[in-house]
Amino acid sequence: MCQSSWHDFLLGLPKCEHHVHLEGCLTPELIFQLAEKNQVQLPDPKSEPAYESIETLTSRYGHFSSLDDFLHFYFIGMSVLIQESDFADLAWAYFKKAHADGVHHAEVFFDPQVHQDRGIPYETIVAGFVAGCKRAEQELGLSTRLILCFVRHLPVESAKKTYQNILDNNHFDTEVIHGLGYSSSEVGPPKDMFREIYLSASAKGVRLTAHAGEEGDPTYITAALEMGATRIDHGIRLVEDPALMERVARENILLTVCPLSNVQLKCVKTVAEVPIRKFLDAGVKFSLNSDDPAYFGGYILDNYCAVHEAFNLSVNEWKTIAVNSVTESWIGEDRKQELLQRIDAHVEKFAILA
Repeated sequence: MCQSSWHDFLLGLPKCEHHVHLEGCLTPELIFQLAEKNQVQLPDPKSEPAYESIETLTSRYGHFSSLDDFLHFYFIGMSVLIQESDFADLAWAYFKKAHADGVHHAEVFFDPQVHQDRGIPYETIVAGFVAGCKRAEQELGLSTRLILCFVRHLPVESAKKTYQNILDNNHFDTEVIHGLGYSSSEVGPPKDMFREIYLSASAKGVRLTAHAGEEGDPTYITAALEMGATRIDHGIRLVEDPALMERVARENILLTVCPLSNVQLKCVKTVAEVPIRKFLDAGVKFSLNSDDPAYFGGYILDNYCAVHEAFNLSVNEWKTIAVNSVTESWIGEDRKQELLQRIDAHVEKFAILA
């Protein structure tokens, strides 16, 4: 944990989170609770010892060997979500924790394809998560955005069916869905597998983001940009291509960096290897995020503290990160100005640290 004065500063610094998967907020406690409630059979501990208890599952989460190893447990966890109220409760659990960590605006991912493959209607999934977002806005004062995330380990036809669900329900026009993204296994599937969907959505003015440059090399980032993405999730391998990094900085493309996730999934050995300093020096805009906090053992404040411990950033550098997080959020100008004023007030209060 940060030294006390810096912890107070980082806790109070108004934050925007752009990269958190709601399904990645399923704690072992909630998994076992919902499994019992919905009579979902979790794996037999004889074949999968991690599921012997909440404690053994929590312990297993600290030892992922790769992205695919993590995804194995991630998709098992999702199986306990059945009813609309389950999705709403999951979202609310995240928003309460985010609010306690100083988050004022949250843009959250959800992965409907996997639920639909389990027979859960698209409308049930969306209604539950929307209910959680509205509750956060009403009771906590957060602003929220819901981003539908396609998954690369399923066939493109599955994504096309989900995309058609969005259109059939007018969820772009009514701003129920505020953007599209894609995630899951990066290396292996075609880099441009969602090209047709992205081109269609881009023509409708839909905001697009993409998980790229986490395990995959910078060409994965280039492919996402060519399909219309204006934001890159992770993107830490951008530093391997100086020309591309100049382009990302010039075009104000936000990277949604997840330091503790990068360590847990063995993309880097320590937070100090995440290119925070290189991005700051190059003028690349980025936000700090928790990704799948229930699995990686760290919510957004934990990531802020870990970055400070690794890089000893100044108050002004933290202000730059906070300001860029606001200006590149998918919210209106009035809300941006409100959050920027809050950042100014907080930084002024702690200027003695500079």
